[in-house]
Amino acid sequence: MDIVRKADQQVIQGPQETFTGEVTITGLFQREAPSRVSGAIVHFEPGARTAWHTHPLGQTLIVTEGVGWTQVEGGPKIEFHEGDIMWCPADRKHWHGATPHDSMTHIAIQESLDGRAVTWMEHVTDEEYLANDPE
Repeated sequence: MDIVRKADQQVIQGPQETFTGEVTITGLFQREAPSRVSGAIVHFEPGARTAWHTHPLGQTLIVTEGVGWTQVEGGPKIEFHEGDIMWCPADRKHWHGATPHDSMTHIAIQESLDGRAVTWMEHVTDEEYLANDPE
């Protein structure tokens, strides 16, 4: 058993290249081969969000606090809440983050394919982020 204590976990700022707004990443992990799983705890302040991106094998998000929004390209914006578990399908362009008035934290778990767990794309514009009420 290997335990990384909360006090020993590094906290980093979400890079501006891949996030909009204030985002912190804690507990970032990557299991050793032959495992392909990696993950982290990601906290979004109100209005913060990811850039558009895809995952070659999909991603599981476990929402631990707050309220957020997500959207697959071409689909409706959907609201999610603390306790919800989301599955982001493989190779589907999408984004996720907090709502304008609520923070949100999720645990993100994904697998790598050929050494890649995510492909980052352009930022979600304010117009895209604020368009259409979520379902």
